[in-house]
Amino acid sequence: MMNTLKTTILLGLLTAIILGFGQYFGGQDGLFVALIVSIVMNIGSYWFSDRFVLGMYGAKVLEPNEEPGLQSMVRDIAARAGLPMPRVAIVHGMPGPNAFATGRNPAHAVVAVSPSLMQILDERELRAVLAHEMGHVKNRDILICSIAATLAGVVSYLANMAMFFGGNRDREGGNPLAMLFMVILTPLMAAMIQFAISRSREYGADDRGAEYADPHALASALRKLDAAARHMNLVGKPKHEATASLFIVNPFRASFLQKLLSTHPPIEDRIARLEGMR
Repeated sequence: MMNTLKTTILLGLLTAIILGFGQYFGGQDGLFVALIVSIVMNIGSYWFSDRFVLGMYGAKVLEPNEEPGLQSMVRDIAARAGLPMPRVAIVHGMPGPNAFATGRNPAHAVVAVSPSLMQILDERELRAVLAHEMGHVKNRDILICSIAATLAGVVSYLANMAMFFGGNRDREGGNPLAMLFMVILTPLMAAMIQFAISRSREYGADDRGAEYADPHALASALRKLDAAARHMNLVGKPKHEATASLFIVNPFRASFLQKLLSTHPPIEDRIARLEGMR
């Protein structure tokens, strides 16, 4: 409940930033345009985010007779969670051993895993990771985080437009310090809100995973996946790094600023929380 309230407040703040941007630089017309942009971007995110990420990583959605052991695990967890059976995908283009879930709602969900994930985890750990991803589906985190990322992207877009083209406040001799705040600091605030939402949803998915599987097995899996990510030390392209929040652990090497604005909670905190459960 607290995670839901926190997420609702943060999404409201992101929307308020966008509308404030439109009002500041374009008056009532700008406010209206910003509102339309927000609505359109959210609709696009709702309908197409799953196709985008699956296509980006070259996912292959399994047929019912493929990987029966993996699909049986997912089916069992879905039944425990009271969810429809999602599609299951193998992602050969995924960076390292990892997993993610996508889809606009539980009826259109996809749980995706890399081949290397199934190689380094034992059965209990794999089941726990799948339970974590089904937790995202249950909590509708894919939709929430997609909307958050889209809204934060709109803020950055509006900031760039304001930087190059100005707005009503420029023509009216507005305060240059206020302009600087809007153009530089506002996108940073939006990113911080987006990442706070992502971190909150990861904790929620860990909690769900602990309901549907062994929390200690999930802690063990997280430890292995984090070690693998550190060993690989991957650097992603910007469009790939934008999907980092989808993965159970961030597969990409983070800069100092990215560590401050992390999409995931500290792995040590997640493991400690899980090991403290039953």
